Amino acid sequence: MSLSLPFGGIGPSDEVWSVTQLATSVKRLIESVPALWVRGEVVAVKVWSSGHWYFDLRDASCRVKCTMWRMYAQRAGPPPEDGTEVFVLARPGLYEAKGEFQLQVTRIIPTAAVGQQQRELERVKARLEQDGLFDAARKRRLPHYADTIAVVTSTDGAAIRDIVTVIRKRWPCARLLVVNARVQGDGAVETLARALRLVNRIPSVDLCIVGRGGGGREDLAAFNSEVVCRALAEVRVPTISAVGHETDVSLTDWVADARAATPSAAAEMACPDRREVARQLDDWAGRLASGLSGRTRLAAERLARTGDRLQAGVQSAVERRRRLLDRLGAQLDALSPLGILDRGYAVPVGSHGRVLKRRAEFVPGEPFRLRVADGDVGARVEPV
Repeated sequence: MSLSLPFGGIGPSDEVWSVTQLATSVKRLIESVPALWVRGEVVAVKVWSSGHWYFDLRDASCRVKCTMWRMYAQRAGPPPEDGTEVFVLARPGLYEAKGEFQLQVTRIIPTAAVGQQQRELERVKARLEQDGLFDAARKRRLPHYADTIAVVTSTDGAAIRDIVTVIRKRWPCARLLVVNARVQGDGAVETLARALRLVNRIPSVDLCIVGRGGGGREDLAAFNSEVVCRALAEVRVPTISAVGHETDVSLTDWVADARAATPSAAAEMACPDRREVARQLDDWAGRLASGLSGRTRLAAERLARTGDRLQAGVQSAVERRRRLLDRLGAQLDALSPLGILDRGYAVPVGSHGRVLKRRAEFVPGEPFRLRVADGDVGARVEPV
């Protein structure tokens, strides 16, 4: 049956292929090419739990996906590192489900040379290390409660959205200043360095985060640039590098004061969790109240014991004074003239109130008084 368009014109013929038929035919055509040796630079190596290896092989202008099944990977030894230049023995193939061209690798042999990008990376790494930019002694401590955080990244990327989401959830009072910069491709190195220098001109910044989301090794190349690393080292506030995923490591991770596995992890490092802070405050408040209560109780107990000791001391002092007073009173009684009168004696007292002690003081005819135990008795001097 032939098909025709309703308004005329050319339409499909009787031989219409499905996508599967096309992919299968192309696969047969590609797989007819015999195995051959290919030279290139290994990037984006992934080793699955099944034992299979997946990586890309590239040169200056082209890149192809490669698969190495477990039976061949086990014979090859450890997987090559990114940037390693290798010879691979492979057969061309097609992954029909996605229509992707790939190489089925059976052998892999590192060449004596290292890829050009890796050589440049090693050169920059050696210079930065020689200048002390990787030294642990220059690492600064991150502030516990950063008020203003500068984020150097692309405003179009997912990294800034992750950072904003985490900080709004954990510490919404923090202020974010986003300094836009290209993070890959042409001009990324210059804009990143310019953005980092701009952070130094913002007086209120407490912390700086620089980074981007995940990507291939070439996508992260700007963060291995010597210019960017030196600009990061010159930032006057503590810095966090958050480049790529957890397994990605760039030179900025070594230069920065702290390295975060992801942009979200960088946001968690940059600010505290308000719920944890509230819990700590409640804990401290409880401990303070308990401590004050204990100290108050202890002070009250000490005061009570001091009052008891003071009362006992006062009573003891009063008792000692009372006994002394009784003793002195007894001594006074013993020496008192009134006590002598009780024993039958009398004291003559003249009109002028003086005690008459000598015979010459008694004038004949003059009256005087005799003081006895229970009062005075009138008397007069009679001549003998």
